[in-house]
Amino acid sequence: MALLLLALTPAVKAEGFSAKEVVLEHIKDSHDWHVTDVKDADGNLKPIAIPLPVIVKSSTGWHVFCSSQFEHHAHEGMRHIKADAPAELQGLAIATAGEHAGKIVENGQPVLDLSITKTVAVMFINVILLLCCVLLSARWYKKHKASDNAPGGFVGFMEMLVMYVVDDIIKPGIGKGYEKYVPYLLTCFFFIFTCNVMGLIPFPPGSGNVTGNIAVTFFLALCTFIVVQFSGSKHYWKDTFWPDVPFLLKCPVPLMPVIEFVGIFTKPFALMIRLFANMMAGHAIAVAMPCIIFLVATMSAGVFYSMSAVSVIMAIFMMCLECLVCFIQAMVFTLLSSVFIGMAKAEPEHE
Repeated sequence: MALLLLALTPAVKAEGFSAKEVVLEHIKDSHDWHVTDVKDADGNLKPIAIPLPVIVKSSTGWHVFCSSQFEHHAHEGMRHIKADAPAELQGLAIATAGEHAGKIVENGQPVLDLSITKTVAVMFINVILLLCCVLLSARWYKKHKASDNAPGGFVGFMEMLVMYVVDDIIKPGIGKGYEKYVPYLLTCFFFIFTCNVMGLIPFPPGSGNVTGNIAVTFFLALCTFIVVQFSGSKHYWKDTFWPDVPFLLKCPVPLMPVIEFVGIFTKPFALMIRLFANMMAGHAIAVAMPCIIFLVATMSAGVFYSMSAVSVIMAIFMMCLECLVCFIQAMVFTLLSSVFIGMAKAEPEHE
């Protein structure tokens, strides 16, 4: 909480404070990793940011350079390339306003951008951290026999999570033949859980809103969609295109088949939106609560102290709630994926 307030404090300007800008700054993607702002000798705010690799294809070909080549402050809605940058980079800029806001443009038009943005960088860090956790646990099991005592500490915690997900989520959701889906579903659970938890840390290597990025949740939902379709039994496809309903509901107007076919796509869509919306809203609210302190900074002492106390209490409550939501959202995504796979594999009761 104190670190979050410290990060927000430099954003208070003499001409006013924009809570909207602060919230959007913390949840949107960017080409550099903003940490905080500090005042220079002239009293102007200077951003402290970790530069990230930029990989773009412009009219002059492919370019790979560091995001520090862009100016820190925007002019006319653009962060232009610095004057001392190589000549082939001149003309590139990061749009800060308009329909291309947040994108790299050349003379106002977007270019092919494969840059390592903040979300991508945080995701790589989360994946490396998750691999270390899994390999550390696997190393313990390689050195011990099944008859040895159960592990304790971190390895014991990982075993508890794995057994909970497998026995209470995957196995009941899929049923017979669940074993071959365990690796994928465990990967989904731990990846989402790790990204959610790391997103609560307000400074590098955390602070990334990975699961609050709809591109990430879209890919996760797409993976589940593919697994579900390739797991579908004959009964699943028969119920989709010729369900057991009164004949007039499927011929001559294929009402129920159309509804069932649309349902194939609404399931992964619900997975995508649920995870994205919950995590993005949680991050936004957690950041918005401390903003109340700065919004009432110019009011009377009584209002300032009372609202500051309310803001701190609500912020702490939201952070605690977010810790619970991190686990719940990972569990819900894995649970629904298991249920969808189980429904696709289901056979008629009389068989």
